[in-house]
Amino acid sequence: MDNSPIKVLFIDDDEDDYVLTRYWFSEFQVADCELEWVNNYEAARNAIARHQHDVYLVDYRLGLHNGLELLREAIANGCSSPIILLTGQGDWEIDIEAMKAGAADYLEKSQLTAPLLERSIRYAIERKQTEHKIREQAALLDVATDAIFVRDLDDQILFWNKAAESLYDWKKEEAINKKTQFLWHEKHPSKVQEALSVLMKNGSWEGELQQKTKSGKEIIVESRWTLVHEFGNKAQSFLVVNTDITQKKQLEAQFLRAQRLESIGTLASGIAHDLNNILAPILLTAQLLEAQVHDERSRRLLPILITNTKRGANLVKQVLSFTRGLEGDRTILQLKHLIIEIQQIIRETFPKSIEVSTQISQNLWTVSGDATQLHQVLMNLCVNARDAMPNSGTLKISAENLLIDENYAKMHIEAKVGHHVVITVTDTGMGIKSEILDRIFDPFFTTKALNKGTGLGLSTVLGIIKSHGGFINVYTEQGKGSQFKVYLPAQEAAETIEQEDQGLPSGQGELILVVDDEAAIRDVTKTSLESHNYKAMTASDGIEAIALYAEHRDEIFLVLTDMVMPSMDGITTIRTLRKINPDVKIIAVSGLTSTDKVNTAYDMGIKAFLSKPYTASQLLQTISTVKKI
Repeated sequence: MDNSPIKVLFIDDDEDDYVLTRYWFSEFQVADCELEWVNNYEAARNAIARHQHDVYLVDYRLGLHNGLELLREAIANGCSSPIILLTGQGDWEIDIEAMKAGAADYLEKSQLTAPLLERSIRYAIERKQTEHKIREQAALLDVATDAIFVRDLDDQILFWNKAAESLYDWKKEEAINKKTQFLWHEKHPSKVQEALSVLMKNGSWEGELQQKTKSGKEIIVESRWTLVHEFGNKAQSFLVVNTDITQKKQLEAQFLRAQRLESIGTLASGIAHDLNNILAPILLTAQLLEAQVHDERSRRLLPILITNTKRGANLVKQVLSFTRGLEGDRTILQLKHLIIEIQQIIRETFPKSIEVSTQISQNLWTVSGDATQLHQVLMNLCVNARDAMPNSGTLKISAENLLIDENYAKMHIEAKVGHHVVITVTDTGMGIKSEILDRIFDPFFTTKALNKGTGLGLSTVLGIIKSHGGFINVYTEQGKGSQFKVYLPAQEAAETIEQEDQGLPSGQGELILVVDDEAAIRDVTKTSLESHNYKAMTASDGIEAIALYAEHRDEIFLVLTDMVMPSMDGITTIRTLRKINPDVKIIAVSGLTSTDKVNTAYDMGIKAFLSKPYTASQLLQTISTVKKI
């Protein structure tokens, strides 16, 4: 407030009390105040409604009404100035009700003195100023992108900003006064207890926490805690600032994996080089001795030495293929011939309980590569698929053209913009455990029994693909199979890139609902649609999608939904959307193209299916096709 006098309105139906109070104000210069007086409830209500006073002194007894009623009405009508209630006999029940109703203070008339009145007025004004400042700060905190909230030492939420609503999927009114253990699940509760101990000792704590939100989404947050004294009506609490670093950690994991493979490759390359230098003279010497020695014992032992030396040399060759790719003659290849050859081999050699099928796109582009090496890649993937289906199953090999654009490259760190041929090997086997998925391309890592594999198969595959300028992605679900996608650069792509870009079909302002639990995919897809004259809204799971569709049913033209999501999966989402509107147009999307899942979705009435990751061209072409249905 400025230095002008504080305007006080005294509300009391007893003129003697007013005269006494006015005397105090004039004689003792109480708080540099200007005092005005009204003597009835109606006049007081009108005066308060004009918002011209800084403080209100309200007597409890006001004729047929009372000061408590006036207090409640004033606050309900938006009065922001402090109100001090005056009581005749100091009834504690009235005092409690006054504070609950929002009174800044309460004073007993019989004990009232000028100094006490001055202190109460100053305290009321300072408190209101503090509350106003807190409201301003809270409004600023709602603009922040970090989740910011306040917890008391009993784990109860006292403050909750907008970003916290977005991160944890709990609205402010749902979160306030709730315990955090109700709002989300901590993966490592012991770490939280350790953090509390450090907080109480040092007044602050910083660290990473792994949590699961209301929708079941797993997140990693960078958390900063600061001890706060006297927040609200709590003696001690602490401020928490959480930054969502889930995507950052995922990219770091990809980067660290690439670094680890590079380090392993460098080490393996050095070892392989030295081993070759050791094995070469052993093999040469053994072959020379074989021609020179004639005693029976030596002639029996030397072939064993030669055979095992060759095995060692072959092992080294595989290591080198991982580190830099095998050298070979590169020619222009049509991969469909290679796939047909592989299909014939596995049909003749694999168990009859495994059903084999192929699907090759017409006009498949060519690649520059070594036929023998690429043959090895496909055979290795097919053998692994066979081993994952010891009883029975389905093995499918497919090949298609793919134009990788900027959107696709953002989804996958190893992808490069350009034309590619994609070979997909899919099985319906046991799948790969999530805890070992990051290690499957490491040299010598194997889950097979002793003497059943060296652990160099997939590392060799990776080395060959990288040496061809390509990359590989794996999609797997334990108990439901695996899918390996090999991406190889296509030839003579430069002539058709511009034509492909010009041929992308655009929308006419139709609204599309994009449903996916991966924020990066939602954002990239939304951007792609909006860049081609569509409107888009997004949902992070099936529950949110259904709520949005129910609200905007008449506006939404089409729903693009992922099949694997937390809280509610794609099948349930599709079924529910069709109950709301049997004519809804739906395109299903999945990273693991399970035939059963796709067939189930088609049976439920979807119009098309997109395999992740998809390009802008694939997305727009699919939507264009659905528009014609």
